[in-house]
Amino acid sequence: MPEHEDAAAAGDGAPRPEPLRTFFRIDEVRREDGRVRYRGESYVPERTLLRKLTPHFREAGYEVDVEVVDDGHVVVATPFDRGRDGIPWVNLAMFAATVLSTLFVGAYGWYYVPLAEIQSNPLSLLQAWPFTAAVLGVLMTHELGHYAAGRYHGVPVSLPYVIPFIFPFGTLGAVIRIRGRMPSRKVLFDIGAAGPIAGLVATVVVTAIGLSLDPIQVPAELASSSSSVIRFNNPPLLDLIAGVLGQPTSYGDPRLTAHPVVIGGWVGMFFTLLNLLPVGQLDGGHMVRAMLGPRQETVAALVPGALFGIAAYLHFWRGLGLNESVGLWAFWGVFATVIAFNGPADPTDEEGVGLPRLAVGLATFAVGALCFLLVPIQVVGA
Repeated sequence: MPEHEDAAAAGDGAPRPEPLRTFFRIDEVRREDGRVRYRGESYVPERTLLRKLTPHFREAGYEVDVEVVDDGHVVVATPFDRGRDGIPWVNLAMFAATVLSTLFVGAYGWYYVPLAEIQSNPLSLLQAWPFTAAVLGVLMTHELGHYAAGRYHGVPVSLPYVIPFIFPFGTLGAVIRIRGRMPSRKVLFDIGAAGPIAGLVATVVVTAIGLSLDPIQVPAELASSSSSVIRFNNPPLLDLIAGVLGQPTSYGDPRLTAHPVVIGGWVGMFFTLLNLLPVGQLDGGHMVRAMLGPRQETVAALVPGALFGIAAYLHFWRGLGLNESVGLWAFWGVFATVIAFNGPADPTDEEGVGLPRLAVGLATFAVGALCFLLVPIQVVGA
């Protein structure tokens, strides 16, 4: 049962009600399942109330929201979820699992370590540590960009959750959780853009390092094999970096292939491109919501059709099959349709982001466009 408390104090470390009284008439304070509920009547619009109260409540370790009830309003203070004993066990476990999955995929798929050798000597997986460092370095830099921006603005964000997977990269990427409301469009933009910007910087660095490393020797039996292989085509940004450095991205000798660290850069470009799609909770959705305000919904509505259009063009005009990126774009068309219904974060303050942030946003999308190509992945010989 909820416990009634005196309206003068919430007690026990909960946010003090005094800052509310300038904007909110407090009739009672109640505790329910760790939350503190201040029932009363707001003197100002709900968005203004949230904007005024958010800094005070976050300083006390609480996220704040406003509910409309029949007889007024309820300010709800919810404590941040800091994880058991303050240790992010889930994040650590997922990161460890992804280290193992990328080591395995890197060793077997990119360094050509025989499966029998891996089974007899698991330490042979460590040969793939450059691949793991490249892939996770790019992904973690991207997510830590979001994390740092969130912490800078006082928005409660989780540490990154890295998702382990199988081929071809050993991971499906990484995500962070943003808890509570966004205080403003400027903060929404900063948090949304920080990830792609940081990730692109890391991607350029990793790609440059990979291109400067010696190519990998492909086993003779694989080089002469007629079985199907996965081909990763170069996005314009990769070719641009290679051109500046004067380094090749492919070799005339089928027994040579680019160093696996280059694949880490390719992964960074691919995930950056997908994250910049201006729809739903993707980074591009947050950025366009911040830049355009509610008009973002119009842009988001066009994204699924554009992705389905790419798939149709490749299939009906280029004659490509599902395993030649047609299925990839069709899948993302379905995915974009689903996430479009759950739009980006709704900021409390709708003031525009200003010209400097608009310029940064446009530049980020422009560089992200260099990561796009119609056929990024092909299964050749299938």
